[in-house]
Amino acid sequence: MGVLFVAAAGAAYFFLFAGSGEAEAAAPEHGGYTALEPVAVNLAGGGYLKIGVTLDYTAAAAGGGHGGGGVDGAKAYDQIISSFSQAAPADVVGARDALKAALEQKIIEAYTDEHGVQMVMGIYYTEYVTQ
Repeated sequence: MGVLFVAAAGAAYFFLFAGSGEAEAAAPEHGGYTALEPVAVNLAGGGYLKIGVTLDYTAAAAGGGHGGGGVDGAKAYDQIISSFSQAAPADVVGARDALKAALEQKIIEAYTDEHGVQMVMGIYYTEYVTQ
């Protein structure tokens, strides 16, 4: 009898509480792309990086999928300049993927509103030239 009660309580917990996290963990729906013009950034320690980025924005930023909308690139440019102007030339070459992941996270946070709605869900490099 006790085993049956424990099994029923476990099943009730699973059906009532385990499914609630799935909606929160769902990825935002794709809404479109905003290509930013490449920008040259002076690197710490000399040299420069010319970097172009395309923002992958969500359906929420696209006006709920009803056309128009999109995102302005100003916040992304700010994050690009502040992130890469502190990077050393060796890091820009050797840690490209790590820098991209960090930049992507900063841009996503910059384009998330006060209610937690993401306007940008990812970035893509379209140009990445160092000298």
